Amino acid sequence: GAIMGVPAHDERDYEFAKKHNITNFIQVICGKNLPIIGDGKHINSDFANGLNIKNAKEKIIKKLISIKKGYNFTSYKLRDWIFSRQRYWGEPIPIIFKKNNLIPLKKKELPLKLPNIKNFSVIVGKSPLENVKNWVDVKFKDGSTGKRETNIMPQWAGSCWYYIRYLDSHNKKEICKKKLLDHWLPVDLYIGGSEHAVLHLLYARFWHKFLYDLKILNCNEPFKKLFHQGMILGKNNEKMSKSRGNVINPDDIIKQYGADALRLYEMFMGPLEAVAQWKDSDLKGAKHFIDRVWNIFINNKEKWSNDNNGELDYIYNFTVKKVSSDFENLHFNTAISQMMIFINNVYNSKKIYREYMVNFLKMFSCICPFISEEIYSFLGYKNSIYFEKWPVFDEKKIILNKVKIILSINGKMKTIIETEKNLNDDDLKKIALNNAIIKKNISELKNIKKIIIVKNKVINFVL
Repeated sequence: GAIMGVPAHDERDYEFAKKHNITNFIQVICGKNLPIIGDGKHINSDFANGLNIKNAKEKIIKKLISIKKGYNFTSYKLRDWIFSRQRYWGEPIPIIFKKNNLIPLKKKELPLKLPNIKNFSVIVGKSPLENVKNWVDVKFKDGSTGKRETNIMPQWAGSCWYYIRYLDSHNKKEICKKKLLDHWLPVDLYIGGSEHAVLHLLYARFWHKFLYDLKILNCNEPFKKLFHQGMILGKNNEKMSKSRGNVINPDDIIKQYGADALRLYEMFMGPLEAVAQWKDSDLKGAKHFIDRVWNIFINNKEKWSNDNNGELDYIYNFTVKKVSSDFENLHFNTAISQMMIFINNVYNSKKIYREYMVNFLKMFSCICPFISEEIYSFLGYKNSIYFEKWPVFDEKKIILNKVKIILSINGKMKTIIETEKNLNDDDLKKIALNNAIIKKNISELKNIKKIIIVKNKVINFVL
């Protein structure tokens, strides 16, 4: 076989070349620091010089076609899909069998609807629709007869394009109004399990591209971004299944702890993409935190104030910034952790600024919607919390005025002090020289050869 090496444009090839002292690289994308991995203008590439990668590929392919040395094609790897089920519920297939011919229904005859039946019993190897003779048997205008297809489509048929129909589900004239398609598609974020990626996502793209080719849709791809969430394992650390007897029934959890506690616990288990084990003890912890939030709103009104004493400025603004960022990046566990830190600070504060608490509730409502709506109503608000604006943070209030500085002698740490931020060097020297531990370790000032200051971080005495 052929061996390809592109050390100027591949990290592994570059490392291999360096290890074996190969230095004669031919660089074809403009750039200074090798390897050049990203896009750029072509160099050393004859007729492709000056083009970026996409345009260069197109020109190279055209060149190969023109000199009859190659051709352009798209390769797909779609598995065969068994598109039929022998059951009642599902989309009927609009085909009629007439002798040896397959006759599709005309557009005006669609949609083909399932008949209303009482007997759902299955004939071995056949659909229960076989029992509905007045639906199955079809008579044509010329007097000839035929039989409908009695297999129905699989559940994939509907789930491949539901995100399109949801936009305009009551529209009886078209799949969706064009202005809604233009506004909402493609889907910004698709969250799903990796287990159905091969079938559902593969065929959702197939379906979408088919509708795009028919000029029904305006975009060529269904989803901008895909995220696979992790699996929750049973208490025995195995995949949940009825046969293993380790399934957690959400109805039981909701009855005992409430839906909010279940949501909070699942989002707090760890990174959304990670596999995690179910633990009842952690679920109790989630319920305990919700109780703390309820208590601070309902039973601590004597600490509340409409005036801001500045006590919670830093932790509030930092929390809004972090939670907003974490939600955008699907880091729900760390967002919840920061909300917990905020509530701890609230409990330890002398006064609670009302505006900060109301805005905290808006963030908390994304995780615990039911109790948040209840508290919001209790506070006297008439509208739903979900129509309120997202809180914003003040960047200036996230900057701390105090910093911790290491004091060291000859590079060895002796103590840590806290000072005002951004003090000048002379003030820092005075503070450090007056420190009791430094005085104890430096007998005379004349022994100090040099004082090295790293702003807001370290003061090192070289003796």
